Amino acid sequence: MKYIKYFIFSVVFIGFSVVKAGSYEDFLNAFVFDKAEVVQALLERGFEANGVDEQGNPALVKAVITPAPRIFQVLLNWPKTDVNAVNPQGESALMLAAIQGRLDWVKALIARDADVNMPGWTPLHYAASKGHIEVMRELIENHAYIDAPSPNGTTPLMMAAHYGTPEATKLLLEEGADPTLQNEKEFTARDFAYSANKLLSAQYIEAFLVAWSAKSR
Repeated sequence: MKYIKYFIFSVVFIGFSVVKAGSYEDFLNAFVFDKAEVVQALLERGFEANGVDEQGNPALVKAVITPAPRIFQVLLNWPKTDVNAVNPQGESALMLAAIQGRLDWVKALIARDADVNMPGWTPLHYAASKGHIEVMRELIENHAYIDAPSPNGTTPLMMAAHYGTPEATKLLLEEGADPTLQNEKEFTARDFAYSANKLLSAQYIEAFLVAWSAKSR
């Protein structure tokens, strides 16, 4: 009798595991062709909205990376989706939308209370590194900390000065970014600009430094 019960339990458990495994594969495969209807059906059947892929990317993050805009919308509308879930690199959906310059996704994520000021690297760092002006404005308007320090003390202004554009550098300065700050290697935003031969960005920073010096007298 015990053997029969064990056998029945084993069959049920294995069958359940196969179904779960199949659902997981269906979920991942849906991203390839942006099959939002597949994801919607799986969620309604109880599939975990915050499951991760083989690289540790939560579903919403994966939708941004792929990109899969229709699945992104389904996940964003699903109430159990954690919009602040991060991958092993600490990247959220908002950070990745920001670096891609997806203003529409940035607005949608913020509307769902995505964290604009997460610890460490922030969406503003990411947007500044690519010079996405409109995304930067949106983040700043939603109270992004303009001098947010990364784990090594790098600010969004430093990212804009080295990797971004003169326009991004100028915007951050005009919005109050501090050009005197240093990272852990004691580099300032001006140092970042010169190291990348971004001469116009360096000139903007120097002009603001002169203005700051004049105000302090």
